Amino acid sequence: MTPTVRKLTITAHVVFSVGWLGAVAAFLVLSIAGLTSHDPEVVRGAYLSMDLISRFVIIPLCFAALITGLLQALGTPWGLFRYYWIVMKFGLAVFATIALLLHQFAVMAVAAKRVSGAAAETLFSTDFGATLGVYKPWGLTRYGRGKRQEQRKVQPQPNNETPLGVKIFYAVIGVLVLVVVALHLTGHGFGSHGH
Repeated sequence: MTPTVRKLTITAHVVFSVGWLGAVAAFLVLSIAGLTSHDPEVVRGAYLSMDLISRFVIIPLCFAALITGLLQALGTPWGLFRYYWIVMKFGLAVFATIALLLHQFAVMAVAAKRVSGAAAETLFSTDFGATLGVYKPWGLTRYGRGKRQEQRKVQPQPNNETPLGVKIFYAVIGVLVLVVVALHLTGHGFGSHGH
């Protein structure tokens, strides 16, 4: 790879990666708004916007970052499997891509489709709650089912708490990001050897 092409691909890789993170930040803001709002139009707008951002910004930037990263690894002396930090970055990118695609097509697209055709008064009903604001990919525990029965007897209240699975997912991603930053700061990655 010539120096000009190498500089172009690294610049593109950084732009795509930072753009991906920025789009995910916008998605997160909309997600929080959709989960915490009691205004049906805010909920509908948030879920529809999240679907559009995911399909037309996050997914393309994800693949662009992955492809330009592969070009950098395979077209330079760094290689794909020569350094642990490159293998770790590649593994994280592949994992994030798979998780993103699963989330988009198993959860996000379904939620967006449901809110687009739902009447405003049904967005917070117990029948619709399995997708909006209280989506639990692994279902309710026995305790949760009991609590749901109690709430139906008294008066149903929307549960806007972030599901535990989502919290764990974000915590794992946060820890992985911290590990990458720590490796970089301690001189064990991101260009500390060679160029």
